[in-house]
Amino acid sequence: MANSGPQKCRQLQRYTSCGSRLIVGCIPYKIKNKEAACDIIPHQSVEVLVVSSTKKRAEIMFPKGGWEADETMIQAAYRETYEEAGVLGIVEGNLGKWSYKSKSNDNRDREAVMFAFNVKEEVIYWPEGALRTRKWMSVEEVMAECKHVWMKEALARFVFCLSSSITKTDDDDGGGVGGSLDHH
Repeated sequence: MANSGPQKCRQLQRYTSCGSRLIVGCIPYKIKNKEAACDIIPHQSVEVLVVSSTKKRAEIMFPKGGWEADETMIQAAYRETYEEAGVLGIVEGNLGKWSYKSKSNDNRDREAVMFAFNVKEEVIYWPEGALRTRKWMSVEEVMAECKHVWMKEALARFVFCLSSSITKTDDDDGGGVGGSLDHH
């Protein structure tokens, strides 16, 4: 993926018919112990990647941003995850849709679709690397520290989907939440 810098133009942003900005985000994850992934509590063998807010560096969140008119939802998920977290991988199962109020100055409604993102590579330099920090955390740590209720709900859905996919596939390589939607 080319390092074109973060997208700042809002002219291409998608909105719902009610005026809510459409957001796409990911929960980047990696399996830290593939042998333990089939244990009773599979989420204990998973780490998820969070990024700091650009406004409040101590606040953690998952990478997310506007879905633009000239891209598919999957392309937006890749772009936002790369720009904000500096990782490459596979966009996997759709975790669902959440509505929330933006904490930015406009306080407008947002509608976010979240995906699982199986991380394959971390890059050293990425578009928002100077603006954000990234950190691998356990599911429990993110649940305790994240201030966004809707992101915690998405993480809970991710854990549920991960548990379901692991119990369904004993011969799996330990990764994958839902079917892979696109390989990039």
